[in-house]
Amino acid sequence: MITVEWRGKPVWIINRTQEMLDTLPKLADQMADPKSEKNQQPAYAQNETRSIKPELLVVVGICTHLGCSPSSKFKHGAEEGMSADWLGGFLCPCHGSTFDFAGRVFKAKPAPTNLEVPPHVYLTDTRILIGEDKKGA
Repeated sequence: MITVEWRGKPVWIINRTQEMLDTLPKLADQMADPKSEKNQQPAYAQNETRSIKPELLVVVGICTHLGCSPSSKFKHGAEEGMSADWLGGFLCPCHGSTFDFAGRVFKAKPAPTNLEVPPHVYLTDTRILIGEDKKGA
């Protein structure tokens, strides 16, 4: 996970493994907004992976509840101090909101929406420009 700053906010860039991506469909029924229908990401990221390139997640690392910074809890279950059925993602330690590997918030958590996907564009395979929105080209 790489953290950069955009408009004074931390932006996480996460290179997701196939194992991480495989958890997303398994969790859809546990998500508050599984298809990311609320307007908090560019249209090009309104999909199951909430990304332009499935293997790369670009999200603002601020909980949508009260602006705390969630922690990465990438390992399964008790390895990260989570419940045994935890498949990995993020935990906001302040109030207990949990997010999956697409930044989607679980149901019945304090955070009202998924983590924000900022506008961004790929300049090359290895360079991303955060803040520009040329339809994710």
